Formats: sequence, C-alpha cells, structure tokens
Amino acid sequence: MANSVVDIAGENGLLRRVMGNAAGAVVGAALVYEKQRGQDREMGEGRRKRLGITMFGVTTPAVDTVRECVREEWCGDRVEVFVFHATGHGGKAMERMVREGELDAVLDLTTTEVADYVVGGVMSAGEERMSAAVEKGIPYLVSLGATDMVNFGARETVPERFRERRLVEHNAAVTVMRTNKEEARGIGRFIVERLKKAKRPDLVKVVIPRGGTSLMSKVGGVFENREVDKVLLDVLQDGLKDSGIEIVEDERDINNEGFARMTAGLMKELMG
Repeated sequence: MANSVVDIAGENGLLRRVMGNAAGAVVGAALVYEKQRGQDREMGEGRRKRLGITMFGVTTPAVDTVRECVREEWCGDRVEVFVFHATGHGGKAMERMVREGELDAVLDLTTTEVADYVVGGVMSAGEERMSAAVEKGIPYLVSLGATDMVNFGARETVPERFRERRLVEHNAAVTVMRTNKEEARGIGRFIVERLKKAKRPDLVKVVIPRGGTSLMSKVGGVFENREVDKVLLDVLQDGLKDSGIEIVEDERDINNEGFARMTAGLMKELMG
C-alpha cells in the first residue's frame, strides 16, 4: 500500500511523486524477480537442493537440530532448508512449492494441520495436505509432530462441543485441545490415504516418536496419553502394511536430540 498523502482528486506535484514511487517499486520488483528466475535457469541442476521442513512451536527443538545437522554434517553448502510454520498457511505454501518444482524433498516433521482438518481446528491446510510430495515422487519423510493437539483461538472461541475436553491456553489468542482416540483414528486414516497414493513408495518413510509427538505429550507433559498415541500408531501400521512404505519406530520423543539426528540421517539417505 502506498499512502497518497493527499486525496486523489485532480493532479498535482505531490501525487505525481507518490504515484511515480509506487510505479517504480512495482517495476523494480518485477526486474529483480526476472533476474532471479534467469539465474535459477542458468544454474539448472547446479543449484543447491531445497529441503522443506514443517515446524510448530512444540516441535521447534527437533527442527533446530535437523537444521544443524544439514548445516554441519551433510554438505550444508549443497542443501538449503525452507522451514514452513504449520499453521495452515504454511502447509498450503509448502504443498504449492512442491507442485511447482521449487522443493526437491520434504521432511514433514509436523503434521498438526491434519489434526485441525480432521477435527475442525482453525489451522487446517485443507484436504490436499500431504498430497504434493507423494504425487511428485520426491523424497518424503513423514513424522507425527503435534498431531496430539487441535488448535483454536481464544478460549471463548472453542466450539461448545469441546468445552469439557482437555484444553490448554497457549496464550491469549491460542487454545489447544488434546486429541482423543476417535480423532487419532481419523488422523491416521487421513495420513494413510495420502501416503498410499505415493508414486515412489521407496522414497517415502514414516518415523514414529513413541515417546511423544510434541513438547506437551512427552513423558510428564500435560498432553501425555500413550493410549491415544497407540491408536494412531496402530492405524498407520495396519494401513501401510504391504504398501512398500517403511515405518521406523523410536522410543524417544520427537524433540529428543537423538531422535531428531536420526530423522535427519534418514532424510539424508532418502535424498541420496
């Protein structure tokens, strides 16, 4: 937005200057964009590989560890990381970039947007979430980050049917709800349906942190509930059996440094 300063009622020197600046900004942005696209075309296969990673506040330690592994342990000068905040818009942006060929691989560490879509939270990325990578046949590593929760706005905006559930006010504008067994079953089915469409099942892996899928559901966390977690795990195991997609289980929680480093290593293998 450009402030016209004076009303656009007739022409004067100030308006000409303001409108000229606005036009110059548009032209300059277009020229820079075209230059960058040209550089990308010239680099071709020589450009750095692009890895997309999904993150939420309660999975940030895991993502930070993975980024550190990429930078320090596996040729960070050949791979650049794109982190997408899994708040609905982030997931949609990542799916779009995959379809447009802007990402070469995806570490879908945080699939919480699926929980919001299935249950009815406010941070859903829609029914196309988790579709692009399997359709493209690019390396795709999936975990269950923050699938233990559904997101709503301020506490008073939580739908009436959920008011008696396990709720935690993250801040004044965000309230999260612990998923139950039926919701976990629905989340698992959503993930299975998407992954079974994989063009290259050999390039897809699912990594399950049995010790908790977020900072809130690890041992001692306010959302710790192994019975609900087991329902999700069972659905994934049954649904992906004989699919050619490998499931890797680990007893640690998703933010455990060892788990995160293992996940980074599996991603590196998938990317070759």
